[in-house]
Amino acid sequence: MALSVFSVIVFRWVPVPFTPLMIIRNVEQWSKGEKAPFEHDWVPLDKISPNLGKAVIVSEDQKFMEHSGFDFEAIEKAFKKNKNRKRIKGGSTISQQTAKNVFLWPQRSYVRKGFEVYFTFLIEVFWGKERILEVYLNSIEMGNGVYGAEAAAQHWFRKPAAKLSKYEAASIAAILPNPRKYKAINSSGYIERKKNWIMRQMNYLAPLNFE
Repeated sequence: MALSVFSVIVFRWVPVPFTPLMIIRNVEQWSKGEKAPFEHDWVPLDKISPNLGKAVIVSEDQKFMEHSGFDFEAIEKAFKKNKNRKRIKGGSTISQQTAKNVFLWPQRSYVRKGFEVYFTFLIEVFWGKERILEVYLNSIEMGNGVYGAEAAAQHWFRKPAAKLSKYEAASIAAILPNPRKYKAINSSGYIERKKNWIMRQMNYLAPLNFE
């Protein structure tokens, strides 16, 4: 427990160099004899366009600025929907996803979910919303071997994350549920419709204020 608290406190200021998912993806590809691309370049939040922060909040967790790590209404809705679905839909917040990405493994299990709750509580206490969003945007998978906002901006649009337009930010956010299947450019009709929905929703989101 002391080690877990210590690691959370350290990452309050230290950039996260890699995540368990990054290692797992590379090992999986190496074991199959495939190329293992890896693009990851940590940048501070003020070097990431606010458009991307808004886009991922709209797409993944619209109550991010309001909740304390858990959106119980979304969890309840996901639970009810999943009763009759073969394909499980999650109700995880950005805080939960960040806790899982940085400290845990990706496979679903009650044990991992328990640890996820624990680490979500810790990062909400020690990090706060601004740092959680910064780590999230620098750590999540945004393409095949592409991790974080800067790598994604360069990979998909050949520009720094700071210069992402509203449409480009929505394009990246739209593929987050499965970034190895979907493309931010030359997208399918489904992703294009999702991009447009995200951009419309961004108009209603208040400016991000972490003070």
